[in-house]
Amino acid sequence: MTTAMGVPPFERGRERGRAPEKLSARVPAEQRGSGLDRDSVRLLVSRGTEVAHHEFVDLPRQLRAGDLLVVNTSTTLAAAVDGRIGHARVVVHFSTRGDDGRWAVELRDPDGRGTTRARAGGPAGTEVRLPGAVGLVLEEPLASRSPRLWWARVSDTDVLGLLRRHGRPIRYSYTERDQPLSVYQTVFALPSADGAGSAEMPSAARPFTARMVAELVSRGVQFAPITLHTGVASAEAHEPPYPERYEVPEASARLINAAKAGGGRIIAVGTTAVRAVESATGLDGVVRAAKGLTDLVVTPERGVRVVDGLLTGLHEPEASHLLMLEAIAGEVAIDRSYDEALRGLYLWHEFGDVHLILPSEAPHSEHCSSNCW
Repeated sequence: MTTAMGVPPFERGRERGRAPEKLSARVPAEQRGSGLDRDSVRLLVSRGTEVAHHEFVDLPRQLRAGDLLVVNTSTTLAAAVDGRIGHARVVVHFSTRGDDGRWAVELRDPDGRGTTRARAGGPAGTEVRLPGAVGLVLEEPLASRSPRLWWARVSDTDVLGLLRRHGRPIRYSYTERDQPLSVYQTVFALPSADGAGSAEMPSAARPFTARMVAELVSRGVQFAPITLHTGVASAEAHEPPYPERYEVPEASARLINAAKAGGGRIIAVGTTAVRAVESATGLDGVVRAAKGLTDLVVTPERGVRVVDGLLTGLHEPEASHLLMLEAIAGEVAIDRSYDEALRGLYLWHEFGDVHLILPSEAPHSEHCSSNCW
């Protein structure tokens, strides 16, 4: 599979390069100045190749009555735990729990600045000592194409308890300091019955506040909750996403189908929401209740069956994220929006600004506000 330019799709992210380091959001928005809140971020709005610049508080005026937002209710886990291999210090990132009780994990080297750097995976049989006399043994790579994530057996079956006692949120080197776990929870996060959650925050929803949700509801915008527990992303590699656990409840499936039938637009909040709802959508475009592990990779060739738009953060242009955006908006439109985000000095990563991708149809009367450029 190649693009029209003849470039293999999982090489495309590399070709676009990385955002300048100065554009990395190093702290959450509410910590950047007095009187700021989570919603004090910017909002890039694109309809096809038309791009407008807003503040996130303008979001209600970009949507309309009958639109439906698909939101991820997964909580973020304290998924990073210190360990030792012999005398060497390592950090274990717990990613996804398998059906057989094993965990997909990534081993990282501490970098001396409170964050980590990549470490070669394996070999099989590697033993890691964790706090509380807990042991972990690497058994096999999660996928043959990459040794980054490994299936591991943990001596204490209560891994979630281990994370609560000894874990901390996964933090990458572009951030300035450690943050409490509460900083990584979204307003939509709900504890799951089994205590499971995401290794990394479903960050597209982070700017939402209770005030914003109330305003959207008052304007006739609906919400459909789904769950997708995100695994560990790679800060260095361009890899297809690994299988992740998801659930689309019956009530949400009905809401989405009804909104679609009534002419409303289905806007996913985050790529996790796209992956979950598209995994539950049949060839007939009908969403049905579903749960389990999904290995779906949304590409332009596969397309989207129910999602009309996407609210997403600005991240390094790794390939699978890029392909999903192009499946929704097209390659030319995404190139245009990335260029505008760089030109406008938007902040990137989980604490940064956000991008609303809408269908390129005639906008409603409140398309632009006083914050447009």
